[in-house]
Amino acid sequence: MPMTEQAPGSHHPQPRPRSGGPQSAPVEHVTGAQSLIRSLEEVGADTVFGIPGGTILPAYDPMMDSSKVRHVLVRHEQGAGHAATGYAQATGKVGVCMATSGPGATNLVTPIGDAHMDSVPIVAITGQVASKAIGTDAFQEADICGITMPITKHNFLVTKAEDIPRTIAEAFHIASTGRPGPVLVDIPKDVLQARTTFSWPPQTDLPGYHPVTKPHAKQIREAARLITQAERPVLYVGGGVIKARATAELKVLAELTGAPVTTTLMALGSFPDSHHLHLGMPGMHGTVAAVTALQKADLIVALGARFDDRVTGKLDSFAPYAKIVHADIDPAEIGKNRVADVPIVGDAREVIADLVVAVQAEQDAGRAGDYSGWWEDLNRWRETYPLGYDQPADGSLSPQQVIQRIGQLAPEGTIFAAGVGQHQMWAAHFIDYEAPATWLNSGGAGTMGYAVPAAMGAKAGAGEGRTVWAIDGDGCFQMTNQELVTCALNNIPIKVAIINNGALGMVRQWQTLFYNQRYSNTVLHSGPDAPAQASMGTRVPDFVKLSEAMGCVGLRCEDPADLDAVIEKANAINDRPVVVDFIVHEDAMVWPMVAAGTSNDEILAARDTRPDFGDGADD
Repeated sequence: MPMTEQAPGSHHPQPRPRSGGPQSAPVEHVTGAQSLIRSLEEVGADTVFGIPGGTILPAYDPMMDSSKVRHVLVRHEQGAGHAATGYAQATGKVGVCMATSGPGATNLVTPIGDAHMDSVPIVAITGQVASKAIGTDAFQEADICGITMPITKHNFLVTKAEDIPRTIAEAFHIASTGRPGPVLVDIPKDVLQARTTFSWPPQTDLPGYHPVTKPHAKQIREAARLITQAERPVLYVGGGVIKARATAELKVLAELTGAPVTTTLMALGSFPDSHHLHLGMPGMHGTVAAVTALQKADLIVALGARFDDRVTGKLDSFAPYAKIVHADIDPAEIGKNRVADVPIVGDAREVIADLVVAVQAEQDAGRAGDYSGWWEDLNRWRETYPLGYDQPADGSLSPQQVIQRIGQLAPEGTIFAAGVGQHQMWAAHFIDYEAPATWLNSGGAGTMGYAVPAAMGAKAGAGEGRTVWAIDGDGCFQMTNQELVTCALNNIPIKVAIINNGALGMVRQWQTLFYNQRYSNTVLHSGPDAPAQASMGTRVPDFVKLSEAMGCVGLRCEDPADLDAVIEKANAINDRPVVVDFIVHEDAMVWPMVAAGTSNDEILAARDTRPDFGDGADD
């Protein structure tokens, strides 16, 4: 695992547009399409994922004229959107995707919504029908601005070719500043074809957009006072800490205070998993120690987190003894789900840096927190209820062991992208994340099909020196695996682990626990009339043959004795994508678990096993 504290790309932030200043000489006789490509070059975009079509076609022609922008031709627009997200998450830069109007644009809706939920900076550029045809139900017309208004940070409909440079500059600025997020730029075909002039930098005009980054000093001092007065504090760390590139500051704060740290699903890697202060991931499938620490805390310091329902469980029973310090760059998040005793609006990096200074001042004045009793409880829970798994009695592969060994055998600096479901939770638990931007997943939206295209985007951005593994389920894999063709044809050699239990695993787990083992429509590898345990001869599709047909190396592993050798073989192949079909036991479950709609106090360490917190846990 990489040991650097800052995310890749953190020393090379996305170029920001400038307002006014010296103007370059106008370039006469360019089309709107040429202006678009020039603008992308100027803002530092080096990779675009997309598919051409009628209305966006004018933008594709100037890409052939020695453009600095690399275009990756995907097989589905959803793949383009998730690839842009993976690129952004891995590099810290703005990801870019492009599609035509109508169905091309609407196929971007899911990845745009996904990026919105996880605060990922992407810019989606869509073609639109000619200006005079808008509103006439023209061929392949869709009001993509209206459709995406609730799931974008902002979107633009460009009506004049001369506005293209300014719009692109503003789109990249909005996407990458404040709370990051997706921005859509919709351009009618006639605007792309119109003649115009090009100059850079453009005059930008965003009078209502002024993200607050510097926190209020009084609130910082009050937070520091609460930290030193608390007996049972917890640092509740969310994905905003990674977005703000604040991981180094977080480590300083944690070690200065000695407070325990929990990192959400979106924050894995923001604090080293191996650090003695780290309790693990909180939430529905969090560690017993992390979940219980939040429940028993007398102070929660939330940094770039949003009190998501997957973390809090039943909201009115969450952390009943805790005062709340809530720091976030988005003021709309503060108090949305849990009232904050000390609200702090600001960039996480500046907030944590100021907290370090304020806590140090408290300590210098003789006011240091004593958490020794708290750590006795925390260590008891951590030691009594560690993460673990049982090996299947029939000698088949354990999915947890597969994922754990992939993490242990991966080259240093490997980036892991996970789909959604059981394999996502196992990848969160059983791979150690020591640095930011090494764990990519769809957290807020929970989008199946995310892993393969996101891994593709991450690899395209991270370059030859980084290994990228996609940890996918057989259900997720069948949604977007066509992007392996894109990888094969564009020299993007990702590695894919299919955790193949022949079922929609997380849904099957819920059917086991809550639906009396009635497995309605969750078997994937055979038809409804086939026996529940089908042999490999009846599995449809055969993932090895499918992968080979798409230009990849296909491998299969069924025997635990072969596990390490197969993983090492996959790691050794770097000239093509590699897909490994791991046939795993179908009854494995994700533990711990808090059932949906219940209190975190009802966490199960394993099926029908409630933790015993011993004396003093409720003090």
